[in-house]
Amino acid sequence: MNKRQYMQKTFERQRLLNKVFAKPGAFPYALILDNLKVDFNIGKIIRSAEAFGAQSVDVVGTPFFDPIPAKGCMKRVPWTMRKVFHDSYNHYSQLGFTFYAFDAEAPEGIHEVNFPDKSAFILGHEGFGFSFKKEDYPQIKWVKIPQFGMVESLNVAVAASVVMYEFTRSRGFNPPAPTL
Repeated sequence: MNKRQYMQKTFERQRLLNKVFAKPGAFPYALILDNLKVDFNIGKIIRSAEAFGAQSVDVVGTPFFDPIPAKGCMKRVPWTMRKVFHDSYNHYSQLGFTFYAFDAEAPEGIHEVNFPDKSAFILGHEGFGFSFKKEDYPQIKWVKIPQFGMVESLNVAVAASVVMYEFTRSRGFNPPAPTL
């Protein structure tokens, strides 16, 4: 069995465990991972999503991913595989989420935005960006993570962790009370 086959087999096992054990996190936000690579970033993002209490994660356009970097968190955070971005967008739109995507040229930084409950954060492929055109989704709000060095962008797993931290920090690290 080669490395890719082992990754796929491990992924399928974790997918089954997720269906049994996963529960939404304490904070009302979701992550939409738009066409990321199958290697380590998705697993790392799911690991951070568990640490920062994300409600759910959508993995869009990626057939499987390496579960090893998630360090066991794949069974605790609800995650869904979707073929195209529009499916994820429709799902969260129907639930009343507000969408945020990241662009270094956006007018507002994440520290300037008052993210509402039910925020959906869209993160794209580091090399190719998003699978959709901005003009096709005018409801998406564009924000940036301020950076001061010469690097063009952050690693997508790092960017995801920064925005999850900012969301939970803005609520004083206190999750809302559960509703009955």
